Amino acid sequence: MAGAIASAMLFAFPAFAQDSRLSLADRVTRLEQQAQNKDQSGTGMVNQMQQLQSQVQQLQGQIEELQHQLQTLEDKNKAQYTDLDARMGRLEGGSAGAAAATGNNPQTQAANPAAAASAAAGSPASQPATAGSNAAAGDPAAAQAAYDVAFKAIRAGNYVEASREFRSFIQQYPNHALAPNAWYWLGESYYATTNYPVALESFQQLLSQFPQSDKAPDALLKVGYSQLELKQTAAAKATLTKVTTKYPGSKVASLAQERLQRLQLQSGN
Repeated sequence: MAGAIASAMLFAFPAFAQDSRLSLADRVTRLEQQAQNKDQSGTGMVNQMQQLQSQVQQLQGQIEELQHQLQTLEDKNKAQYTDLDARMGRLEGGSAGAAAATGNNPQTQAANPAAAASAAAGSPASQPATAGSNAAAGDPAAAQAAYDVAFKAIRAGNYVEASREFRSFIQQYPNHALAPNAWYWLGESYYATTNYPVALESFQQLLSQFPQSDKAPDALLKVGYSQLELKQTAAAKATLTKVTTKYPGSKVASLAQERLQRLQLQSGN
């Protein structure tokens, strides 16, 4: 009996040893396959990263192209506005033409900013009110009608007519509740026609006379924009920063911050 058991064990041991060796080989094979799969996975991730980088580059190219197209459209519009302003100025003539010419001269504005602001508004501060204008100033309906005419013109894109009407309104109603709005839209009418020096004076006049007006935040933002157009970059950055700190959380603060970020990107800092 003992001999039979011993014989069986002798036959079984080689088979067990062979199974153990085969199992070890299988384990090594599986480990090699796993390592290979990891390498393939890493290669796949690298390929995905390269594809993403390529897509980002394509998007950047599209953004630059859109920015170029936008700048081209802006330049075209500015040229059209400038041409319209020049033609209307020749047609107006007389005292209105002289006042516009004074407002369009940057050297005159630099020598006498107060005079430039007065010219931009039709010289309401320097011209005494007539008896007729005093009478009209007491008529709320007439004041509203005059403002509506000017506002209708600027909404229609008739910027030269709008500037003339707003100057007239300010001259007749310098202390009216709508005077701050008139100063603001007067500045906008000049800004739209790329007459940035006079636009700047108009916005600054609003801030000087009516600092608590609802239009003051928008006027301060447009002061910064006008300074940028006049290449007064340092002053513009200071003005736009002031907008963000003085009116935090507002729409004008958001616009000012956006412009500051664009300036930072352009400067490469």
